[in-house]
Amino acid sequence: MKNIKNQHPLPLNQIRIHDVFWQKHLDLVKKEIIPYQWAAINDQVPGAEPSHSMENFRIAAGLSEGEFHGVVFQDTDVAKWLEAVAYSLSCRPDPELEATADEVIGVIGRAQCPDGYINTYFTLKEPEGRWTNLMEGHELYTAGHLMEAAVAYYQATGKRAFLDIMCRFADYICETFGPNEDQIHGYPGHQEIELALVKLYQVTGIRRYLEEARYFIDIRGAAPNYFLEERKKPGFKQIFTEFKNYRPDYSQSHLPVREQTAADGHAVRAVYMYCAMADLAAEYQDQELLDSCIRLWNNMVEKRMYITGGIGSSGISERFTTDYDLPNANNYSETCASIGLALFGLRMARLQNDAGYIDIVERALYNTILDGIALDGKSFFYVNPLEVWPDNCMEGTSMGHVKPVRQKWFGVACCPPNVARTLASLGQYIYSADSDSLYLNLFISNEADAVVGDAALKIRVKTRFPFEGQVKIHVQADAPAEKTIAVRIPDYAREAKLKVNGQAVSLSAEKGFVRLRRVWSDDTLELTFSIPPRFVRANPNVREDAGKVCIMKGPLVYALEETDNGSRLASLYVDTRAPLLEHFEPELFGGVAVIEAKGLKISEKGWEDNRLYAENEPALEPVTLKAIPYAYWGNRTPGEMLVWMKEKL
Repeated sequence: MKNIKNQHPLPLNQIRIHDVFWQKHLDLVKKEIIPYQWAAINDQVPGAEPSHSMENFRIAAGLSEGEFHGVVFQDTDVAKWLEAVAYSLSCRPDPELEATADEVIGVIGRAQCPDGYINTYFTLKEPEGRWTNLMEGHELYTAGHLMEAAVAYYQATGKRAFLDIMCRFADYICETFGPNEDQIHGYPGHQEIELALVKLYQVTGIRRYLEEARYFIDIRGAAPNYFLEERKKPGFKQIFTEFKNYRPDYSQSHLPVREQTAADGHAVRAVYMYCAMADLAAEYQDQELLDSCIRLWNNMVEKRMYITGGIGSSGISERFTTDYDLPNANNYSETCASIGLALFGLRMARLQNDAGYIDIVERALYNTILDGIALDGKSFFYVNPLEVWPDNCMEGTSMGHVKPVRQKWFGVACCPPNVARTLASLGQYIYSADSDSLYLNLFISNEADAVVGDAALKIRVKTRFPFEGQVKIHVQADAPAEKTIAVRIPDYAREAKLKVNGQAVSLSAEKGFVRLRRVWSDDTLELTFSIPPRFVRANPNVREDAGKVCIMKGPLVYALEETDNGSRLASLYVDTRAPLLEHFEPELFGGVAVIEAKGLKISEKGWEDNRLYAENEPALEPVTLKAIPYAYWGNRTPGEMLVWMKEKL
């Protein structure tokens, strides 16, 4: 039997980040992202697709007149915005922002039906359709995001109004769904409420919420399939035409979760469900459920994940396909999916004290998730390809989902507020703790107040990671305390060394963590390691990347842009025998390490007559390639982008 741990994050209000890499992004949260997204959900961004989400709530609350606009899950834009606000308030109190959030919560409360139900689509547009189309209706998914926001807001402010609203809704859901004869024996078409109910239980202590989460997970995939049976009912009304030929694997309902062996179907649905499975494995010490999580994680990150931490390769249905199917130019890699991957990996690391999961979490945070938002905080990628030729990103084609520039907003705007709540809650990823140990997961400069069992520790981390591999950790205990501090040694670290109070210590790592057990009083740890830029190749089974390489430095994946390297990036060959050279450019993207490589480019000489095909021998011209972090592409002049380059052999 494996030992299922149950670590917890440090409270966000106990962590103060001041980091050379992340600070410019975190400063945007309060200054630009939250205000911009408030304008977006109120339809006040010129030229952006309208959200309608706040107006829908106002209409449902009786404060405005009109009709519902948007999709069935439009309410989640408001929910995730509120959650981002809550995390921001935890770190940076703001009475004016809090007052605005309180007003929004008041509107949600007024929109709540007498029985506790909240969903503006079904309240305003399809009141007779409540719970009749779980496959597509997203009612439980929407409820889950509102619950998560309510928990976060209560933890940030201590105010119970939103929490009480959502407890009423949760009570109604618990009465409606379950194994009893008078209950609906269904489950969400889009998973999310399962992990939200666990959070609601953890903050309220009301056990029926936890049991309802387990019910939704345990019944999923049971025969006969609920969604297929639901479609046969008289009067069933299809919401999305693309679900005409619905397949249960799309929603991970093709098998009971404990029998699933591969990451299948819609990527966001999958990872949200996996998060709930991990939470329930911890709460119930359910080894079988944990084994399923391990199996699904391994399949996903070993055979179905991009180098950037992107998942869900298909532009059709936003889903996983088959092992090693990882196209670069027309892939989907939804930003929300990588956020779910990071949340799942963080849970798995805490369940097993295993830093290998954090290596993947870090990869997603520094690449795909950060790629989802511009450096001004006001435009967004929903889709995150690894190769872009703007001319062929055409509507009505197989490339129609790929955008060569970030968008102001989306009619279906899952990703922008999801990025906002992720950045605002970045502190949750830095540390994990239990009654005896404190784990340093990520190298981000911060000051933290950590309670480890009966010990109060003040932690101060200073680093210029990921540009440099030096991390200084100062530990000060209110009273001398014998505890374990575990420091992650990432998979890319070279020549790692660790000192405590200037004295070298053994760097024997267990599951990626060096565990230091001692009486802490006023001590300094110094971790140093080399993080040179390196060439990385894909498994030969990834047909798209055969004969190609990409450049990485630490967790950062690098990309070529047309603005630095000219057009026709696909004509480039990189010389992997020549050394990679890096230098820091303080004015570029607020300060970034740029990497240069030697290579060749196929010349256009001999093709002046515009022939499409010929027997010409290729003429190769020497070039110097300039690569920037993938997360920052698209912040300058629009143009081509390329991650995987042909290797000069």
